Amino acid sequence: MTSTLSAAFPDTRFMGSKQRLLGHIADVAARSDRRTFVDAFSGSGCVAHHMKARGYRVITNDVLAFAFHWARAAVENGTVTLSGDDCDLLLAPDSVAGTFIADTFADLYFTDEENALLDAFSANVAALTDPYRQSLAYAAMTRACLKRRPRGVFTYVGMRYDDGRADLRTSLADHFRASVAAWNGAVFDNGLRHEARHGSATSLVVDEPSLVYVDPPYFSTRSDNDYTRRYHFLEGLVSYWRGLELQPHTKTKKFATPHREFQSRAAAYRSFETLFDGLHRGGQDVLVSYSSNCLPSRDEMLAMLHARWRSVDVLSVDHVYSFGTHGHRVGNRNNRVEEYLFLAR
Repeated sequence: MTSTLSAAFPDTRFMGSKQRLLGHIADVAARSDRRTFVDAFSGSGCVAHHMKARGYRVITNDVLAFAFHWARAAVENGTVTLSGDDCDLLLAPDSVAGTFIADTFADLYFTDEENALLDAFSANVAALTDPYRQSLAYAAMTRACLKRRPRGVFTYVGMRYDDGRADLRTSLADHFRASVAAWNGAVFDNGLRHEARHGSATSLVVDEPSLVYVDPPYFSTRSDNDYTRRYHFLEGLVSYWRGLELQPHTKTKKFATPHREFQSRAAAYRSFETLFDGLHRGGQDVLVSYSSNCLPSRDEMLAMLHARWRSVDVLSVDHVYSFGTHGHRVGNRNNRVEEYLFLAR
C-alpha cells in the first residue's frame, strides 16, 4: 500500500458524511487485494478522495448531479484549478442572464442580491469550456450555498434557525471565493486515471476487478433519507432546473424526488438485492457501510451477502451522527449508533 498523499478535502456538512470513519473504511478496504475502489454512492466524495490519497484508482458514482460535480472536481480531476480571474468572471453581472432564481426563490433562501448573483453565475459558468473548471465552479457555489444556509439544508424557508454563526454573516460571494480555495486545495494527482459517473448505483457497470463501496441512503422508520428534499436547490442549481418539474405549490419550491430506490422499506430490500446481484455477477468485492438503527438489519445484511459471496467479515464502529435537521436531534444520544462495515469477497 502506498503512503497517504496530502490533500485536504473541504468540509461540506453533507448528510451522512463518513468523514469521521475514513480510517476505519480504509483499513477494512485494505483487506481486499483489489486496487480499484468504486464508490457507488459517492455523496460528498470524501471517501473516494481519501482512497485516491491512499493510492487507489477510484471510480465514483452518484445519482445526484451536484455530487457528481464534487467528485469530478476533486477525484477525477488531478491538476486543474480555478484562478482569481475565473472567480471574477463567474461572479460578474451578466446582462443576458436569466432571472429564474430571482423570480422563483425570492425571500426563501438568500437575499435578492444573492439570487441575482446565482442567476448570473449560472450564465457565466458556460464560459468555462474545461469540464473540470466547470465542476470546480459548481462544487464551489453549491458548497457556498450550504455554508450560507442555517443547518445547510433547503427543507424550510427563511432564517429561523440562524444561530449567529460567522458563516451566516458572510456573503454568498465571499463564501464562493473561500470555497474555490477549498476545492482547489483538494486537487491532486496520484498518478492514476480516475472516473466520476452520474447515475443509479443499481445500474452501475464496472468492467474491471474492483472493491465496490456501498453507502446508500439509510432507510429507517424513524427518519427520512430523502437527499433530494434536503438538497433540491443545489441539484436544481447545477442544471439551472432544466428537465426538473418544479412543484410550485410547495413552500420550498422543490421538485419531485425522481429516484426512490432506497426510500421505503420494500424498496430498500429490493434495491440491495438488485445491487448485490449485479456486483456478484461482475466478480466484484464489496464493502458495505450501514447503521444499527436502519433496515435491513445487521443479520439480514449478512444473510444477503453470504448468499452471494464466500467470505464476509463485519466490523462494528461506535459512531455519532452530528447532522440533524431538528434542534433536539443535534448531539442527541439517539444519534449514537453502531456503524457496520461488511466486507464480502
